[in-house]
Amino acid sequence: MKKLNMFLQFDWDGFAKDKSFQVTDVKPLRDREHNETVLGTVVELVILKDDTDYQTKPGEVVSNLYEKLRVKIPRSSVDVQVGDPVALINPVATVFGDYRNQLSVKADDILVLDE
Repeated sequence: MKKLNMFLQFDWDGFAKDKSFQVTDVKPLRDREHNETVLGTVVELVILKDDTDYQTKPGEVVSNLYEKLRVKIPRSSVDVQVGDPVALINPVATVFGDYRNQLSVKADDILVLDE
């Protein structure tokens, strides 16, 4: 069957519910095919807390603690710094990869939290 990935949706709110994220890097998002034009910003995050109930089998331990995410934001500058605790505004995430174990994330903006 072809194009099945068009019908998959990732529940960002459910995924992020019991997690906290911290900025580890901020850099320009460049169009590698057209003269390195800046298209927005890439913010790299690390998951600092993961209290998600992954509904595992007895004895199985699953966590995404310390996993990194790259978030593409369509603004050329964002007001975040390394170490800031953040939340995403209007995120859209897509699962991809041969083993469906990678996540592509885009968001309208990013918000620094008062944690």
